[in-house]
Amino acid sequence: MIGAGLGALIGRLVVYLRTRHSQAVGLDEFLSLGVIAVAYGAAQLCHASGFLAVFAAGLAFQRVEDKPQAGTVSLGAAPGAEGHAYGVKATHSHHASAVMTGAVRAFNAQLERLAELTLVSLVGALLPYAMAWSALWWFIPVMFVLVRPAAVMVGTLGVASAGRARAMVSWFGIRGIGSVFYLMFAIRHGVSEPLAKQLITLTLAMVSASIFAHGMSIRPLMKWYGRRPASLEG
Repeated sequence: MIGAGLGALIGRLVVYLRTRHSQAVGLDEFLSLGVIAVAYGAAQLCHASGFLAVFAAGLAFQRVEDKPQAGTVSLGAAPGAEGHAYGVKATHSHHASAVMTGAVRAFNAQLERLAELTLVSLVGALLPYAMAWSALWWFIPVMFVLVRPAAVMVGTLGVASAGRARAMVSWFGIRGIGSVFYLMFAIRHGVSEPLAKQLITLTLAMVSASIFAHGMSIRPLMKWYGRRPASLEG
């Protein structure tokens, strides 16, 4: 509730300021970071999950709708008002919301790449601290081949057009640093030392295996996926 409320409030406020007063234009990168910081900080102050609050804030932020002023019409250009300057689109009441969310998404994509680079470096630095554990030889394949595909299948039940997209998600999964976050959350909240060592080992091993297996397979699989006829997509 905290994240969703703040995401919607900030998004609507920015759209209002841009379309009615031509203010708060530009610096969309700081807007994205500001939403993250405010949602996370507010949730932590309320003893809630900052991680989930930021997730909810992002969902609410991108669902902010344009509020066209009376008597105004769309720019009438190509889809997305292409061909007009950023300042024109960002302050136009028919396109302000789409421009704002588009710019924030583009910045978030860059931020995600930086976070992934940082995570890979940290995993590499921490690997020497992982303990030898024979269970890893069956745990990792079970997660990749059975658990993840089963979760995707259950989550997409009833989606008739999921097809190959379902298969791709089953293999590559959802990117992010959630596993490391939850590992730190568990350790911080008092798991025993032996269990903490096991959790650290499992997480580092899974992330490392994912980096190797998915990193090696993503290009050929994406090329294969991109060659599929549009009529067979899904």
